[in-house]
Amino acid sequence: MKRILQSLWPLFAFLTLVIVFAFGLTRDPNILPSEMIDRPVPAFELTELYEPERILTEDIFLGKTSLVNVFGSWCVSCVVEHPKLMEISKDQPVKMVGVDWRDTREDAKRWLEKNGNPYDVILFDGDSRFAIDLGVTGAPESFLVDKAGRIRYKHTGIITNEIWDENLRPIVMSLEAEE
Repeated sequence: MKRILQSLWPLFAFLTLVIVFAFGLTRDPNILPSEMIDRPVPAFELTELYEPERILTEDIFLGKTSLVNVFGSWCVSCVVEHPKLMEISKDQPVKMVGVDWRDTREDAKRWLEKNGNPYDVILFDGDSRFAIDLGVTGAPESFLVDKAGRIRYKHTGIITNEIWDENLRPIVMSLEAEE
């Protein structure tokens, strides 16, 4: 009996791995849970990209629903996403806040000059402290912040037409309707 169990051990190990991988394949990799949902935006003091003497804090999120978009000039996916952000900024249903992450001011400015600037304000996060506090795992990542400064939704990856129309825009409209 002991010999039979020893010979079946590799089969049990294999079946366990199959079950674990099968479960993993059923999960959407774009849906990453965030500990920050329904919490206030973390406190910060960052400079504005174009005005390094201007110190910004979490108070910039008060009063209007904000789409916070983490980007960098080094981010290939950000180039793909950028035209949609430009379109959203023209529609203006939401305040657009950029977080320039792990970048240099010069590279970011050059990138925005080339691709256009959809943001109402851009936080410069060269040392990643704010991104770490937000729980950012890569760029692009976006957050919807309500008028009271609470993070209400997180999207990991590129904002496409479908994601904007079916997920983000309805949440923005709902948040803007809240008192």
